Amino acid sequence: MQKILVIQTAFIGDVVLSTALLASLHNEYPEIKLDILVRKGNEALFNNHPYVNAVLVWNKKENKYKHWLQILLQIRNTDYDVIINVQRYAATGLWTAFSSAKIKIGFDKNPFSFLFTHKIKHLAEQKGLHEIQKNHALLSAIGDLTLCKPKLYPTAVDELKVLQYQSKNYICIAPASVWYTKQFPIQQWVNFLNELVFEGVVYIIGGPGDKALGDTIINNMENVKIKVVNLAGQLDFLAAAALQKKAVLNYVNDSAPMHFASAVNAPVVAIYCSTIPDFGYGPLSDKSFIVQTNKELSCRPCGIHGKKACPLGHFSCATSIQMQQLLEPLSQMAQH
Repeated sequence: MQKILVIQTAFIGDVVLSTALLASLHNEYPEIKLDILVRKGNEALFNNHPYVNAVLVWNKKENKYKHWLQILLQIRNTDYDVIINVQRYAATGLWTAFSSAKIKIGFDKNPFSFLFTHKIKHLAEQKGLHEIQKNHALLSAIGDLTLCKPKLYPTAVDELKVLQYQSKNYICIAPASVWYTKQFPIQQWVNFLNELVFEGVVYIIGGPGDKALGDTIINNMENVKIKVVNLAGQLDFLAAAALQKKAVLNYVNDSAPMHFASAVNAPVVAIYCSTIPDFGYGPLSDKSFIVQTNKELSCRPCGIHGKKACPLGHFSCATSIQMQQLLEPLSQMAQH
């Protein structure tokens, strides 16, 4: 084998988790050329990745199908030895099936898996098995490879960009989520900051669309002893990861910033509202804390993914989380 392509065109958190495959492949075959195919917007994750030879980018928002065909031609012309398709959707299945690769690996849930040379059972319903373990099963088709953790590599420019924020101890909070029921409520974030005792700075991180949320949290808090700075929209993916890496703690939802923290082994507090860690998306950092309601709720979890609103209207899975549950990890970190 000389060239391998990994396909993962899902959301950014899924792409971060797929870097575990790159690490496993490189460890076993250090001389091989590794390429990855992602959706447009996620390619910046690999700006400094030492194992990635090339990044193929699918623009799904402009001329989606024309660009899909261009990607197919690019895949065929590159003449990969192995294609590993992490995605379970038709578009990526056709790329895999119509490629010229000798070995075509993907999950059985892909509608075109019958055209792959190796069809791997996806253990979606097996609770307690992390997503990186489910993805790692794909590699069984080419050998007994060591399971690795996901990893990102912020550039020197990224490290320099956040250096100005690292002169004092700091905490990062990533309050936003694409899904409402995965997002710790605004008032809960405000309550947390009001009760927080910390000699340092709190940085709010997120994308440009999260700036208003960060401003709302700051404008509603009453704790004048805590300095909170809204950096949402000011840092790109790898710079945000570089900031997380040296934080005392990172408070995140069950969303992409949790996986960023895992990929730089940053200490993290993962807050679960409607979802649960057993779905396979838990934190992987050496210092990880999970916060979820202690209340028995027959409606939780209400689905493997988040929802746009609480189906029952009460959102108790989030509002019943106690502030002490968030403060306790900080106390434990201080003791060590």
